[in-house]
Amino acid sequence: MIIIIYSETNSGTIASNLGLPEYSYYFVLKEFRPVLEQLGIVVTVTDPAREVDDIYRSAAAHGESCVFLSFSPPHKTVVGLACPTIPVFAWEFSTLPNEVWFGEPRHDWRYVFDKVGSAITHSVFTADSVRRAMTPEFPVASIPAPVWDRFSTLREKLSIANYPDGVDLQVEGTVIDSRTVDLSPYSVPQRRFPKPNLVRPPALARREPAKVHIDGVVYTSVFNPYDGRKNWYDMISAFCWTFRDTADATLVLKLTHHDVRIGIDNVLENVYKLTPFKCRILLIHGYLSDADYEKLVSATTYVLNTSHGEGQCLPLMEFMSCGKPAIAPVNTAMADYIDRDNAFVLDSSTEPSHWPHDPRQAYRTLRYRIDWGTLLAAYKDSYRVAKQDPQRYWQMADHSVLSLQQHCSRAVVKQRLDSFLSDRIARHRQDIGNTTEKVNA
Repeated sequence: MIIIIYSETNSGTIASNLGLPEYSYYFVLKEFRPVLEQLGIVVTVTDPAREVDDIYRSAAAHGESCVFLSFSPPHKTVVGLACPTIPVFAWEFSTLPNEVWFGEPRHDWRYVFDKVGSAITHSVFTADSVRRAMTPEFPVASIPAPVWDRFSTLREKLSIANYPDGVDLQVEGTVIDSRTVDLSPYSVPQRRFPKPNLVRPPALARREPAKVHIDGVVYTSVFNPYDGRKNWYDMISAFCWTFRDTADATLVLKLTHHDVRIGIDNVLENVYKLTPFKCRILLIHGYLSDADYEKLVSATTYVLNTSHGEGQCLPLMEFMSCGKPAIAPVNTAMADYIDRDNAFVLDSSTEPSHWPHDPRQAYRTLRYRIDWGTLLAAYKDSYRVAKQDPQRYWQMADHSVLSLQQHCSRAVVKQRLDSFLSDRIARHRQDIGNTTEKVNA
């Protein structure tokens, strides 16, 4: 089998695209690739409209089956190809885009699905949304990115590692520590000068690698500060309120964007409003080597998610695969792997929203609003468990590993992919046969 793959962001553009819309599709593709290589010959393209059908016809001439996996949202998926095309996409809203704007029919995702005939997404929530928009029989598979196995070596290290004194990280970028930075320029009364003239912390101008020590009960979240869906304000405000008198509680915010200067401004403005507090907030923006990323995971007590919804959330899946219990809601894609045995569950309820790529920002869908009180309770309970109930903590850690293995191991993903791709290729051959019979008749 020839498996053609594509993502708009690739290894040459990821540095400049980090944090921009759809950048995460590149990381999803990278996670899928080792499994795809077990199923067939993988060919990467950069221009699907020009390259895919040439590869498809060459494969057909040699008696090889061929399929094109477009790791892209449906409205950016090329339609009308001779090669069977499957969009592989993430989605976290209650409805799919079903309207046209700017004269582009692909903005109505039903148009795309009708043209390509199938889809792969990363959660039961989204697969159900596709079937509601199309038909109950529409061929759509829920297959998460297979991240579990990649962390097996780190899990083994964590099983014997012990860091009572914390860890040291080397960050090639920016580290801002609430205990050492002067937040007074972010005070609203002093913000009478234009924002571009804001006196930012010297760390934002630092070029040399920074060393940071992390210890205590550590809560870690990895997110793009410009993505409003991540709901970082609730995350920070509840943390500072819960641990305002707790010196050994640390919140690590690993920021993912190629340029987060404005994003950091917004975060620090909100942190200043919450002062004074004894807990610690660390903002990390910059490159972490594999070894330092492992140290960050090792030092983490809980992985944290307070978003309005997730298409799958790779960082949450990664940390939990390493045995880090979560604080997270049970909605959208997270409902597939978050439960009360591996997480402190946050309550949530729906509220009106818009599709993120809709320039009209018209309310056409729903997202999830976190119950702030349950977030407060989750922080308190999780801290108590970490400090006073090690047996329950390790039970949660073990269940995190097991539940993520069942959800996103390569063995599970390979089985689902093999079945779905084989069925799709068989359907395509049948369609070609039916078309040939009609022509001959």
